[in-house]
Amino acid sequence: MLLSSVFAVASDTDKESLSKEVITSKFEKLNLGNVSFDAFQMAIIGHHYYKSQGIVTNDTIVIIDFDLPSNQPRLFIVDLSRNKVLHASLVAHGKNTGNNMATRFSNVNGSLQSSLGFFKTNEKYTGKHGLSLRLDGLEKGINDHARARSIVIHSAAYVSNDFIRKYNRIGRSFGCPALPVDGYQEALKLLDNEVLLFIHSSNGNYTPTFVNK
Repeated sequence: MLLSSVFAVASDTDKESLSKEVITSKFEKLNLGNVSFDAFQMAIIGHHYYKSQGIVTNDTIVIIDFDLPSNQPRLFIVDLSRNKVLHASLVAHGKNTGNNMATRFSNVNGSLQSSLGFFKTNEKYTGKHGLSLRLDGLEKGINDHARARSIVIHSAAYVSNDFIRKYNRIGRSFGCPALPVDGYQEALKLLDNEVLLFIHSSNGNYTPTFVNK
């Protein structure tokens, strides 16, 4: 279903690059820790779709796999043109999304839950968490309230190995994909140009909105 939806607007060359064999080859050459192939494949297909629509223009993508526990690296910034991991780190989920595992998701203001799906990074600003990066949710009914909910990328001391050693998990946010303080500036530089971000989970009954178009 995913592939057929994208193939409807893809050239023959693009169809070849989106074949399962090609995506599998890319996946096997990357070091994405325990990120699932399903998460990677959906990210690749979504990137093609949103780039074909002119919504993003670069070949960098962020993949967050919330099927992984919070005490493992589960955020990866990937340069798809070079098939290279640029950055990997821990990342927090929302307080009401779960403890070590993320299991519940919402697009509702005040839910304190993470949202799934495709987002685009936008402008930087300085707020209560210091330098932060706004996210715009690209999928109506799934994550399109992200800006109104102030779902942003920011750093947090509770996203750290020290916290893991004490609690066997990292701390939780109000729904933001919060990153470690260590390495945060490096990550932010990579995301400062309207980069596509994809949050995956097999627990949320998620289907990309472009599948039904």
